[in-house]
Amino acid sequence: MKRHLALESVVAPAIVGLGYEFVGLEYFAQGKHSILRVYIDAPERVSLDDCQKASQLLDSVLDVEAEFVRGAYALEVSSPGVDRRLFSLEQFPRFVGKQLSMTLETPLDGQRNFIGTLSAVNGEQISLEVKGVLINVNIANIAQANIIDEKARV
Repeated sequence: MKRHLALESVVAPAIVGLGYEFVGLEYFAQGKHSILRVYIDAPERVSLDDCQKASQLLDSVLDVEAEFVRGAYALEVSSPGVDRRLFSLEQFPRFVGKQLSMTLETPLDGQRNFIGTLSAVNGEQISLEVKGVLINVNIANIAQANIIDEKARV
């Protein structure tokens, strides 16, 4: 977790400096096969050229900040995609009213996986309507949350 936050402190300003929104990152440490995946967004759409531009800058930045990523790794820069992952509490409000798939760290009433409509964000909690029932979840208990693009599922 410490490495993850350290990586964000270097990667996020570089991405924002290019004029993109830093959505989040995933780092999978697997020896020679480690992967650093960075998600960016733009007001219009993220193009392949945008990803290449961000990737080139991050290659340079991470070469200088070598202590954050040790050894060989693959750098991937991508748009959030149709099933956009939400990485922080600040990202939730703009998706109120949308379908959400969520996995919890600690089960709620014996259940860890939920699909429902994001109905509100209040302080450190989100409210999700699941089959007519409203559940409230603390952001710290969310292992992963993704927006479900219904159009992509047709």
